[in-house]
Amino acid sequence: MSVHKEVKRVTTHVLQAMKARGEKIAMLTAYDYSMARILDEAGTDILLVGDSASNVMAGHETTLPITLDQMIYHAASVVRAVKRSLVVVDLPFGSYQGNSTVALKSTIRIMKEAGAHAVKLEGGEEIAESVARILSAGVPVMGHLGLTPQSIYKFGTYTVRAKEEAEAEKLLSDAKLLQELGCFAIVLEKIPAQLTRRVSEELIIPTIGIGGGPSADGQVLVTQDMLGITKDFQPRFLRRYLELYDLIRGATEQYIEDVKSQSFPNEKEAY
Repeated sequence: MSVHKEVKRVTTHVLQAMKARGEKIAMLTAYDYSMARILDEAGTDILLVGDSASNVMAGHETTLPITLDQMIYHAASVVRAVKRSLVVVDLPFGSYQGNSTVALKSTIRIMKEAGAHAVKLEGGEEIAESVARILSAGVPVMGHLGLTPQSIYKFGTYTVRAKEEAEAEKLLSDAKLLQELGCFAIVLEKIPAQLTRRVSEELIIPTIGIGGGPSADGQVLVTQDMLGITKDFQPRFLRRYLELYDLIRGATEQYIEDVKSQSFPNEKEAY
């Protein structure tokens, strides 16, 4: 008789305990059922249904075009696959900025229609009202500071943020404000490693780094980048664990060749 091992779900409480005991948090992006199932079974702590789906899945240049409906579609697909990971969904551009009522409505749609576990918003002080309102409805919120891709046209570039003292101080006070409001974690994107260390040490809640060095309480990468499915994106912080682009292309070329040469399907592959 096989003993069915119960899978323990990762919750915001579990993440807090991980930080407290110094265990690093592993986070990856997921946008579809098949991939999410693999990542969940592998033991990923957090799956982020990122608005990076705009780039990775839809081929847009920025994260701005993706809609709330599209995010809900991706999130629902991921949630159906997951038994263990905490599923966090990005609120897309235009679904929360400047209006906390709209932010709450967007969040409620994500939670109800996709069955997500938490949402993520970019920004600090300027979105405090939206964060507070979402939290007051009982929905966990993850913050995102540093390089905030939804503000790409404001920055004009994807370079490292918070190198200047003033911007570094603002980032630290924004991080403390997000913690005070009740966020359960904060993503720190492309900021100097020293600043990541400072923020991580001064906060009680976990920090998740991307391009912020090793001191964050966890790390996140875009799965398609980590697996080498995307070819043209090569930032310094990215480690490719596979070169799937070449492997998939090779397999596809072999398939095409086998079909053309009539070696596929063979007799064993026919009914």
